[in-house]
Amino acid sequence: MLKLSPGLIALALYLPSTFATAIYGQCGGIGFTGDTTCASGTTCQVENPYYSQCLPGTATATTTTTKPTTTTTTTMKPTTTTTTTTGPTTTAAPPSPTGFVKASGTAFSLNGSKFTVVGENSYWVGLMGYSTTDMNKAFADIASAGSTVVRTWGFNEVTSPNGIYYQSWSGSTPTVNTGASGLANFDNVIAAAKANGIRLIVALQVLTNNWSDYGGMDVYVKQILNSPNHDLFYTDATVKAAFKNYIRAFVGRYLNEPTIMAWELANEPRCKGSTGTSTGTCTTTTVTAWIKEISAYIKSIDTNHLVAVGDEGFYNQPSAPTYPYQGSEGVDFDANLAISAIDFGTFHSYPTSWGQSGNESAWGTQWIADHATSQKKANKPVIIEEFGVTSNQATIYTTWLNQVVSSGLTGELIWQAGSHLTNGDTPNDGYAVYVDGPVFPVIKAAAAQLKARA
Repeated sequence: MLKLSPGLIALALYLPSTFATAIYGQCGGIGFTGDTTCASGTTCQVENPYYSQCLPGTATATTTTTKPTTTTTTTMKPTTTTTTTTGPTTTAAPPSPTGFVKASGTAFSLNGSKFTVVGENSYWVGLMGYSTTDMNKAFADIASAGSTVVRTWGFNEVTSPNGIYYQSWSGSTPTVNTGASGLANFDNVIAAAKANGIRLIVALQVLTNNWSDYGGMDVYVKQILNSPNHDLFYTDATVKAAFKNYIRAFVGRYLNEPTIMAWELANEPRCKGSTGTSTGTCTTTTVTAWIKEISAYIKSIDTNHLVAVGDEGFYNQPSAPTYPYQGSEGVDFDANLAISAIDFGTFHSYPTSWGQSGNESAWGTQWIADHATSQKKANKPVIIEEFGVTSNQATIYTTWLNQVVSSGLTGELIWQAGSHLTNGDTPNDGYAVYVDGPVFPVIKAAAAQLKARA
């Protein structure tokens, strides 16, 4: 992947828009009426018939429909190899849209028929160095519960390349890893999901993580700006340009892959991250503006896949009695769901961590009901894509899943899947659901109920 030069990015971003389009800005496409001249040091390159983009380069504007070949050095133990990849082209006709999951009203469809989103989270399947045999075993276990969808991570930011990673940083310069320890490994995840009839919701480095696990937003802010302020990820032009470059590499690789159901912008975006440090100026307006910009960018280069936020579903009701409703984290679920480029809503449920210890069942039931109300108001699908407690699981999950079914909520994904693999069990943070455990029959029954629901 092309390496970013921060100086070049900053120069292009701040050139007056009246003279040229800034780096990563749109410069052409069907129906486009804006400026087709790119800033100095960039060229107009075609992504698809509907979108051309100003990208780093010194040649004159081009109308070619094939992306240039890029080379990425992939570091693995014990050897180092160089992998050359070619970006997706737009010369061929786009695939039939019936191969991709679609959203209409509050429902999903596939090939013209109802598609039920029910399944589990498996952040680990592509990040632990598993063999393809173990990947297949993990997806087979999930599918045996009646699951149709798995949510997984499409990000891992590192400053010292080791193991599986998707982007490495050398100072302020990021390099996308397309080799066997990077995106080629994610190809194996897709193949294993496909083999087991599973669709993927991919939370990308856009697809990034609000938290410090596997890199996340703070790596961008630290490496580019040398700042601890988490919320600059949402507002700084240079950071956003780097982030869009990652999107272009990851999303562009899988434009025509129907196994992927949807892209998510982030895992649990908030004004503050793991360090709790911010500028103090971030509000719901800040995060909503970022969601609007990034979701539109993904849609501009990928017309096949759905897009969601990946948020916890917090509301913006300052006078509400409990914290997840008060808007203090910078998330406004209803405002974000109303964004045109967001196809469906997502929310999470961890009542114990959110101050509801001893009241998990009742509080979580109301949380689901409230999001079902938001779903109807927006006329878009909404799924509870993460939920968990670490005690009394079977009883509480039965109550919550009954509410999902009865409320009309579109779908559910439990946190998280668990499997017994070749070298031991998959990661267990206290929530993992194994095939031979007491919670598995509960989620299997719920999957059958959701599929049978009219």
